[in-house]
Amino acid sequence: MQAAYGHIQALKGVSLTVQDGEIVTLIGANGAGKSTTLRTISGLLHPRAGFIILRGERIDRLPPHRIVELGVCQSPEGRHVFPRMSVAENLELGAFARRDGTAVADDRDRVLGLFPRLAERLGQAAGTLSGGEQQMLAIGRALMAGPRLLLLDEPSMGLAPNLVEAIFDTIREINRQGTTVLLVEQNALMALKLASRGYVLETGNIALAGTAAELRENPDVQKAYLGIE
Repeated sequence: MQAAYGHIQALKGVSLTVQDGEIVTLIGANGAGKSTTLRTISGLLHPRAGFIILRGERIDRLPPHRIVELGVCQSPEGRHVFPRMSVAENLELGAFARRDGTAVADDRDRVLGLFPRLAERLGQAAGTLSGGEQQMLAIGRALMAGPRLLLLDEPSMGLAPNLVEAIFDTIREINRQGTTVLLVEQNALMALKLASRGYVLETGNIALAGTAAELRENPDVQKAYLGIE
């Protein structure tokens, strides 16, 4: 898969697979193409070459809302909650494409079970939440779309260490409940502890791929991303 912003080619050679039930992580330096990969899968950017297959069907020319309807939803880098809307309204927007009211209500209960703090703040404006609470809301909003594949872009960014642990524990629980996860994360050590497999991106190319354990033990990964000399 290749993708570009104007004349700047952001993805030069990205080929990856995510199987049902997995947590797969993408790690790499800033500018390596991690977020661009998620944006391309989500339909926000169309690949210039290659294709994206979801359960045997090409989705790389579909509009983003149709990709959401097919079961792929992203929690973006920077959270991007709607600050003047309440927590409840932000969650409702996550289910904009759904018509199955009972299932939506069940997923709302699921989200509030995963993030009890949101249940205490349903009427509160999202812009007044803490950074950690906004991250919970961004993930919860994505879950309200009922995804089979959840794309998470930098969920630990800007969070205190104790909140990072809590977010990663919740991602593990989301996966345990049946949602497949593709995770982009700067905290490579945490990501490789959580994921079953991973890919290392360097300047728009897949440089390494393997199980999380293999990548944790790789000397190049240790030096570049794990802070181990």
